[in-house]
Amino acid sequence: MTKLLYLNASPRKAYSASTQLAETYLGALRTHNSSLEVDCLDLWDTDLPAFDGDKVAAKMNVIAGHEHNEVQQSAWDQIAGIARRFISADRYLIAAPMWNGGIPYRLKHYIDLIHQPGLLWGFDPQTGYFGLLEGKHATLALTSGVYRQNVRSAFGFDHHSTYLRDWLNQAGVTAISELRLQPTLLTDDPVGDLAKAKEDAVALARAHGRV
Repeated sequence: MTKLLYLNASPRKAYSASTQLAETYLGALRTHNSSLEVDCLDLWDTDLPAFDGDKVAAKMNVIAGHEHNEVQQSAWDQIAGIARRFISADRYLIAAPMWNGGIPYRLKHYIDLIHQPGLLWGFDPQTGYFGLLEGKHATLALTSGVYRQNVRSAFGFDHHSTYLRDWLNQAGVTAISELRLQPTLLTDDPVGDLAKAKEDAVALARAHGRV
């Protein structure tokens, strides 16, 4: 059985183009992969703890190889519990609209909680970071109002897909697919563009369902 974790980073529910794109893909993938187990995590309906001083201290202790005190151990146990849900998945589906050239802050918050030493990554002083997640795949459903690929800088920058790819790569996830609907505002045919993007999502799911 394949387990997929669906991270929804948009607060706009059914009005969100990234959500519609991701869920079209997910519906088609379920059709082509009857053994798929889906875990849905709406980051706007999830209580994410603050990555506060105790958690930072616990992280630094792990990096330095020091022992935790009782408070730090409790903080680290909370982080590890959140990260285990991510680690346990075989595939990831991330619906992420572009906000100010980057990702929504709730998704960044979640990443800052789970992207920890000994959980998602390790570090070698000679060779640098290395990922601990192996054999996993991610699909990114990316939307933006104005930005599109190869646009002039006056229309925005992509710290959106680049950030997500760099983060996943550092965690060891190198098999990454993208679904894009860009732009959603500067277009003469928003309905047609969304329909075409959904067709692409179904085609990608069909291909992934055979893997």
